[in-house]
Amino acid sequence: MRFGKTLKASIYPPWEGKYIDYAKLKGMLRERELDGDDSDSEPQPWTENDEESFVQELVNVQLDKVNAFQSEMSQQLRDRTNACEAKLMPLARKSSGDDGEIDEKKRKEIAEEAVQELDQITKEVSELEKYSRINFSGFLKAAKKHDRKRGARYRIRPLLQVRLSQLSFNSEDYSPLLHRLSAMYTFTRQILGLELPEGQEASGDGRLGHDSYVSYKFWVHTDNIVEVKTHILRRLPVLLYNPTTSKDLDVSQKDPTITSLYFDNSSFDLYNQKVTRAEGAGSLRLRWSGDLNEAPAIFLEKKVVVSEDRSREVRVQLKGKHVQEFLKGEYKFEKKVHRLEDRAQGESQEAQALKKEVEELQSFIKEHDLQPMLRANYTRTAFQIPGDDRIRISLDTNLALIREDALDPQRPCRDPDDWHRRDIDDLGMQYPFSSINKGEIARFPHALLEIKLRNGARHVEWLHDLMVSHLVKEAPRFSKFVHGVASLFEDHINSLPFWLGELENDIRQDPQTAFQQEQEREAQRAEEDFVVGSFLGAKGSPLQTMMGSPISRMGAGRGSSPGRSTMLSGTPSRVERPSITAKDIPRTTEISKPSPTTEATPSQPAQSQEGAASTSYLGSLFPSFSMSRYAQAHRQRGSKLPPGVSAPEVWIKDAGPVRVESKVWLANQRTFIKWQHVSVLLASLSLALYNAAGINNIVAQALAIVYTFFAVFASVWGWYMYEKRARLIRQRSGKDLDNMFGPLVVCIGLAGALLLNFGFKYKATLDAARGYAYPSSVEMLTNATTDSLFTVQSNV
Repeated sequence: MRFGKTLKASIYPPWEGKYIDYAKLKGMLRERELDGDDSDSEPQPWTENDEESFVQELVNVQLDKVNAFQSEMSQQLRDRTNACEAKLMPLARKSSGDDGEIDEKKRKEIAEEAVQELDQITKEVSELEKYSRINFSGFLKAAKKHDRKRGARYRIRPLLQVRLSQLSFNSEDYSPLLHRLSAMYTFTRQILGLELPEGQEASGDGRLGHDSYVSYKFWVHTDNIVEVKTHILRRLPVLLYNPTTSKDLDVSQKDPTITSLYFDNSSFDLYNQKVTRAEGAGSLRLRWSGDLNEAPAIFLEKKVVVSEDRSREVRVQLKGKHVQEFLKGEYKFEKKVHRLEDRAQGESQEAQALKKEVEELQSFIKEHDLQPMLRANYTRTAFQIPGDDRIRISLDTNLALIREDALDPQRPCRDPDDWHRRDIDDLGMQYPFSSINKGEIARFPHALLEIKLRNGARHVEWLHDLMVSHLVKEAPRFSKFVHGVASLFEDHINSLPFWLGELENDIRQDPQTAFQQEQEREAQRAEEDFVVGSFLGAKGSPLQTMMGSPISRMGAGRGSSPGRSTMLSGTPSRVERPSITAKDIPRTTEISKPSPTTEATPSQPAQSQEGAASTSYLGSLFPSFSMSRYAQAHRQRGSKLPPGVSAPEVWIKDAGPVRVESKVWLANQRTFIKWQHVSVLLASLSLALYNAAGINNIVAQALAIVYTFFAVFASVWGWYMYEKRARLIRQRSGKDLDNMFGPLVVCIGLAGALLLNFGFKYKATLDAARGYAYPSSVEMLTNATTDSLFTVQSNV
């Protein structure tokens, strides 16, 4: 089917007129003149004005129209979702035990109205995602048509791909919105007394099988491959394929070359199902490792998507000589079935299972008329702890996608009577396959990193650091099969994956920029969690149990990162990273400082931030009594350690004898001597004031007594700080040795003395000007005070 007909069939009637005007673009290209259909008039030359008009219409007018409508509808759907949340919020507070006057009948009426609105929102979210995909394909199709028919001087597809990567309509992540809709759906079902759909009764961890994995996919620039490998190698060993024996392990062997041969039919039904993520979509491939001439084990694998987050796989092992017979339905593993039955002395479950798998695979091939279409050849480096499959990481490099079809009977890429290309396998071709024709091969420019986490292996800090770093770029739902078909069979398909628009971009990032983006995603995720958590008031509800699982916490609403998707039931996706909840090893010297650009979130209101800022100055003056959130959490942390981790009796830093540099110890003593010097000066000042004061000069006497207390304080404070700092040095503590409380007290006292001295001096000057005789005692007091204060102040 031509793309124009596909576009017409995909139009959502309420949005008619908002799609790309593909017919107008084809008319501007004057395609009929090139095809010779317009026989009434002679073809007109393609001018600069024609070129400019087409580019303006495609890149500016049509693209801006589609992007503006997508942004407008996306915002409307969010506003409508917010309105639903506001309508259901009183019911959520009522469920959680808050006071309210809403009766049961009114609750159900509100819930029914909300369900109707949620149904409409969910439908339009699905249509908007289809709208984005079909328009994205239309822009690339129009650009390709221009480059093929009018691109002798100018090629606009690279320009268009750069423009597409700057817009949001082809990278909008609807997963956070779906996550909120899912929470409200579950909440309204509880109010209406409806049962949850099958598969949601269990908790988040129980919902997935024991052997289920959550997969994260990334692109890695060639400049960062070595750094990514070394980052992983520090924690996981390289998995060696097929070592000879455990005693004779060849660690110098090269990474294996893996070949996957994907199947599809001439209509590319399996491809279209996979791109649209249709439920029940299946795929089929042959896979082997190494050179086919070495007779490796060949596996025929069928994978069927059961639900949004689960799939089922059927696999049988074949020999090369039996592959073609099996594909035709002539080979059914009769010998192996008989052998299993003889071993069990009759019918056996293994034999029945094998028969069922063979019948399923052969019927699947026959039903869809499948044939080999695409070969993916790549070098794989696998990382895994032997015997522990909780964390599996693979890094694929040198990915080449090669046509393996026989669609063109005149020039087939593969012999229609054979199951693989002989020119590649018989000659043992290797990457970069330079002898393959240009239109038959597509070399992927980046490496592919896939991280698979099994249940129970969610909170791994070093993996989280890698996945949010500048070294990788998220590529959710990336598929070698989909990318190969989209790159090599574009004329046969009408739907393209979104990541095609990002291939022309440089995926390398600045580390600081990557960090800031991750902070923004964390804030957005906290906001989404806060909104969804409002509907979890009823204790023991299935949704609350599901949302409390590690999987849902990792996948809850990381909505600002393009290219990642959160599944409806809360499984991880492109915006989700494992939330680090505990350290593997306790640390005492690392203190994470908040970013100065951190904004208030619902879980951290702006008022608390203002309160923390107001106490920061006092906390600097009195560090032992800090009221910061970190200090409070540190004091309350106590015995909160991860399961299986106990507090060490002796820290590594405390092992061995205490070695203190002489300058450190002498500095502490020198500070103590300085404080005693200040104490002696203050005592001398107080004695001079008391002796100079007359019997009737009560102010001077009181001032002398006050300064006696200051002298005592300076002496005691100096001794206290000396002992405290000596203890911290002996204990090898990481605490700060400075303290401003003592100097602050002394300085305030000296400032007060200076003010009083100024007052006395000023009064004496006025009295002398009026002709009064100034008492000699007061003059001696002011002179002594001035001299002593400057001496003490210089020492402090």
